[in-house]
Amino acid sequence: MPELSTVLLRRLHTVYVDQAGPRPGDPSTTEGLTALEAELLDRGYALTVPLRSALAWLGPTGLATAGAQLIRDIDILLGADRTHMPLFRSFPASVPDDTHALWIDRVLTLLLQWPDQPCVLCGTVGSVHPVAPCAHLVCRTCWDGADHTGCPICHRRVDTADPFIRPSPPPGEVPSGGGPLRLLAFATDRAADSVTALGKLLARRTPLSPQDREEARVLLAHVPAGLDWLPDAVPVRETKALVLGTLLRERRTREAVRTLLPERLTTATDVLRLLAVWSGGEADLLEPPRLRSLPRPLRRDLLAVLDGLDPALLVEDVLRHADLWKRAAEILHPFEQYARHPRAALAFAVLRGTDTTGTALGAALLATAAAHPHAVRVDGSRVRAATWLGRAEEALRGGDPDRALAVLAERPGELVRRLDHLLRLYAADALPPQVAEVLARRLPKAGPGPVLSALGRLRIRHLPGTRRVFFPRGQVAHSFTVSDDRAPLTEAVTRSVCELFEGEVLRRLAAADPCDVAVLDSRLAHLHVPSAERAAAKALVTVPKGSFQALPDGEVLRMFLHWMEPARKRVDLDLSVVLFDADWNYAGLCDFTNLVYGARAVVHSGDLVSAPAPHGASEYVDIDLDALADSGVRFAMPVVFSYNNIPFELLPDAFAGFMALPTRSGRTARYDPRTVRQRYDLVGNSRIHVPLLVDLERRGFLWTDVHLPDDEGYHSVWAHQEDLARIGRDLFQYFSTGRTTLWELAAWHAAARCREVAVLRRTPRPSDPDELWTYRRGSGEDTAAFAGRVVGLRDPDDVLASTEVDALAGTAASGRSVFLALVDGEVAPAGASGSVYRLLPGPVDGCGLEQLAAGDLVAALG
Repeated sequence: MPELSTVLLRRLHTVYVDQAGPRPGDPSTTEGLTALEAELLDRGYALTVPLRSALAWLGPTGLATAGAQLIRDIDILLGADRTHMPLFRSFPASVPDDTHALWIDRVLTLLLQWPDQPCVLCGTVGSVHPVAPCAHLVCRTCWDGADHTGCPICHRRVDTADPFIRPSPPPGEVPSGGGPLRLLAFATDRAADSVTALGKLLARRTPLSPQDREEARVLLAHVPAGLDWLPDAVPVRETKALVLGTLLRERRTREAVRTLLPERLTTATDVLRLLAVWSGGEADLLEPPRLRSLPRPLRRDLLAVLDGLDPALLVEDVLRHADLWKRAAEILHPFEQYARHPRAALAFAVLRGTDTTGTALGAALLATAAAHPHAVRVDGSRVRAATWLGRAEEALRGGDPDRALAVLAERPGELVRRLDHLLRLYAADALPPQVAEVLARRLPKAGPGPVLSALGRLRIRHLPGTRRVFFPRGQVAHSFTVSDDRAPLTEAVTRSVCELFEGEVLRRLAAADPCDVAVLDSRLAHLHVPSAERAAAKALVTVPKGSFQALPDGEVLRMFLHWMEPARKRVDLDLSVVLFDADWNYAGLCDFTNLVYGARAVVHSGDLVSAPAPHGASEYVDIDLDALADSGVRFAMPVVFSYNNIPFELLPDAFAGFMALPTRSGRTARYDPRTVRQRYDLVGNSRIHVPLLVDLERRGFLWTDVHLPDDEGYHSVWAHQEDLARIGRDLFQYFSTGRTTLWELAAWHAAARCREVAVLRRTPRPSDPDELWTYRRGSGEDTAAFAGRVVGLRDPDDVLASTEVDALAGTAASGRSVFLALVDGEVAPAGASGSVYRLLPGPVDGCGLEQLAAGDLVAALG
């Protein structure tokens, strides 16, 4: 569990200075503060003026304590708090070109080398000694102990005290990593800032990722005991259960939370999620814990909540999680007070198939069933369910579109999710008027997530289908693909439906606070609206799945992997890069079987096969982007394998990511935190992870964050070569069209709230200057028409080409109320008020604007 200071640093970029002040006679702290600033710059961080002043006030002891804490928190975020030692310590220079020859030397030594005998490779006498802990016989002449961290024969980590390990020569001067600076702000009230950060999480309209859930628990432990800070509504039910369940576990907040349960728990599944969190599990119910017993007052409260629900919805929800509810019944005892809670008892009777003959309980159940014929039916001595889901499935299977429309209209979210199926049943050339009428009436009740998702997919449904990709609900993001054999809809139907959806989005956004001007970055068109975030990896930079980004500046992309194995269990993780041509034909690989690809276009740091505590193990792969592209390779796919089939969730520490190295010359094995552009944790019951796909032709990468299915045995590129090619091709195709983007969402925000919109129009060629396009809403121009111009990048009112468009946009927005949506945070309006979404840090972080996440842009849809 992270500390509060680390959570607030990551979410709000705030630092708290409450260490000891100066004492009489203390020396100046100027040199210490300068040294701290240098350490921060090495990590890509800088102090704001108020924070620097607060640190300068501290005495030497206070500054040392505050600086050490700040550096430690930043190193945790960047992964620089671990020891990173690849197999070849002089990587990449000392990695041999011929992996096969290296393997032959290792095998010959393993099979033929005997103690007290000359080296079988070089014939040197007296140079062969065993290494610890594997006891393999290693020649000190053939194998350089100053360059190895593992046994040269088996590649297990060698004890650092073993005489074989010798100090490495000092590295030469390392080129500066460059990259954007993150500004650190001074803050004083941890409790208030915890409420602020938690409020942003609770407002999300999509389920929280594992990282968000972990940090929400940290924040909940530091909020005030009074619940005045709790918002009136938490849109996502899993998040609501996480908050209420966590607060129920705390004695200081339990009684206050109990009074909120009747109004906050509105479905039976809400109660079940609460029980899971109360018992120490997760609200997603994917791996429910053993349920913990309840205090009698809380048990009565929850039964009263269940009894107050609509019996039809109650029965349906209970049957949706039948096994879990049977376990919950063991701690709720619903039949104990069946007269007090008759509808709750009825739902559990349906669940258990309770016999109603010859008992007072049975008579009461029959009487309650007779009062609710829309929810249940009596079948002999048993009570059976009559569910909405059954009616909907029957109508859709029966091919009666009008009947299906009437049933689906009862639940707007399901109407949106099943709209494609419904429209195929109508098979009309134009949108049927009855469907248009129901959509206009029921769309305002649908959640923003289903609306935005359906809008993206329906937009291309008039085109012939190829492959469909599904991401099943789970702890980690798996995927599977099938051929799209659905009949296409007509273009007139898809256009009419999308107009209705876009009109609903604009209607909702028009209720938000207006702004004077919006500044948008056209590169947002490559970022997708977040969805299925519950399985997203815990990452340094939160990137929506399926988003395409430009590769960071630098000649070399360095992939890195670090892990630590549990006690008494050896774990061998492997970092590999698979290469494909433009048609996704296999072109080569760089992994433990082939350390060098081509003319050192891709170089692997060597295969460590164990990672004992406390240092663990690290592997690198350096990709020379220009050299690899010149070799005819189009796509590079980094993959993390658990070679010996140990799931990531059993490791005490495992993470990966990538760095951007400025030049191919002067590279060392040093883990330079300033160059880290992404870092993510390896978690869950998974053994194969594909974080991204690099497109060398477009000089960018697709963020996939997908786990591949595994089977028994050892995992490597050769074992999964066909699966990797298929998933790479399918994901590139799937994410290239049919998804609502952050560009569209940000442009809808801007058109609905602002009369002036400035667009940073990025040109595809670096040699051409970018342009600043300005849109002004004309008199008589409605919101939909204005949004259409901005989203489609049509008919701007002004166009200005310049190499300084970020500065020009910042000047235009200075002193005004603004809405900014950026990829790089380079637009910095002075004296402005409002809010900003930015993917990557920059000067805008120091402008005092409210910082938004992608999920906050979705949450604004209400």
